[in-house]
Amino acid sequence: MRKKLSAWLAFILIGMATHAQVLPLKEQARIIDEVLADRLNNLLPSLMDKNKIDMWVIVSREYNEDPVIRTMLPATWLSARRRTILVFYNNPNTQVFKKIAISRYAIGDEIEAQWDMKKFPDQWDALNDIIGQLKPEKIALNTSKHFGQADGIDHTDFEELTQKLSAANKAKLVSAADLAVAWLESRTPREMQIYPQLNSISHKIIAEGFSNKVITPGITTSDDLVWWFRQKVNDMGLSTWFHPSVNIQRNDQVAFDHLKAFSKESKDQDNVIRTGDLLHVDFGISYLRLNTDIQEHAYVLAPGQKEAPAFLTEGLAKANRLQDILTSQFKENRTGNQILAAALAQAKQENINGTIYTHPLGYHGHAAGPTIGLWDQQNGVSGSGDYPMHFQTAYSIELNAAVDIKEWNKPVRFMLEQNGYFDKNGFWYIDGRQTKLHIVGGGNN
Repeated sequence: MRKKLSAWLAFILIGMATHAQVLPLKEQARIIDEVLADRLNNLLPSLMDKNKIDMWVIVSREYNEDPVIRTMLPATWLSARRRTILVFYNNPNTQVFKKIAISRYAIGDEIEAQWDMKKFPDQWDALNDIIGQLKPEKIALNTSKHFGQADGIDHTDFEELTQKLSAANKAKLVSAADLAVAWLESRTPREMQIYPQLNSISHKIIAEGFSNKVITPGITTSDDLVWWFRQKVNDMGLSTWFHPSVNIQRNDQVAFDHLKAFSKESKDQDNVIRTGDLLHVDFGISYLRLNTDIQEHAYVLAPGQKEAPAFLTEGLAKANRLQDILTSQFKENRTGNQILAAALAQAKQENINGTIYTHPLGYHGHAAGPTIGLWDQQNGVSGSGDYPMHFQTAYSIELNAAVDIKEWNKPVRFMLEQNGYFDKNGFWYIDGRQTKLHIVGGGNN
């Protein structure tokens, strides 16, 4: 009886450890709105000033939302309504900053509705009136060749807007791409109080998934584990921005395949988890409008083993070294392509066979900002790879090191991904990183 109670208590404690930090929806809404108010009132004016944009017009229609507008709506707004037009005006000389909605309703407590429908039955005429009153030097719209998140105005809205503008105002149109990316990539001090909690929750879920509680060698499949992660997230009241994946590398003749690693294993591959396997998970959550993206490894003990073989722990250490090489290249205003080239050159000098595909992280999993390689573009990425790195930005340090394992007679890819933050003090991992393999089996968990 005592043994059963101890096991039950352990189960409860594990559940508490992963559930404790997830707030009720009402509290989540409060935090989201507080963070948004801080960003709109303090961050946005400084970004507009820095990018020399005095008017930013964001146009979005219900269920066809601009990616940026979704980050500006209060927690109780789950989408834009009909056509929603936001106008942000900033004049640093006069210290005038305005947040206006050409909308039937105020947008939460922060953005005032200014549409006199009796005077201006046409919404575009109401926008033109605001432009006429404020007389901006530039009118920035969300158009971008290289960043989908900053290319949110749709064709119809763009056509209707430009047809309504006077020739003089049409000449003021510019791309808001740099401003939009800056808004999306900038993390505020309040957000960086929250982000460690997301990463901690993610790490705890991974640790639970890579445990005897979830994995029974010879029975549990990688697909079972994938759906366990997905169900766990749902049961905790969280969501995810991508379907998790679990991959197996083992002492067999199967070669590593990037496409399978980033999608799913082929149906003809044996996906039953067995002792002696090296497991890999790609997993992330969405919470309080922020996202995580994490990849870690676990080893399934074979009979008689108490720890992972040295050749696997040494392989993980090489991947950790590749992480260090990459993050040591982070410098303000250095482009993603410059960082990639320098990191790969240093890795080559140290005889590390590395592949780097690191990306910004925040309101989106694959977020706007400097792309630092793609797994199939190791010579640089045109466009997004030319974007410079800025302070107060978060990144998913995603890469792999291919290590020749003579015991398995093939190379093994140690695929790691951890979330970090870059500011004037340098780079740091938001909730640490994996430096030891998770162990499944034995008396470990």
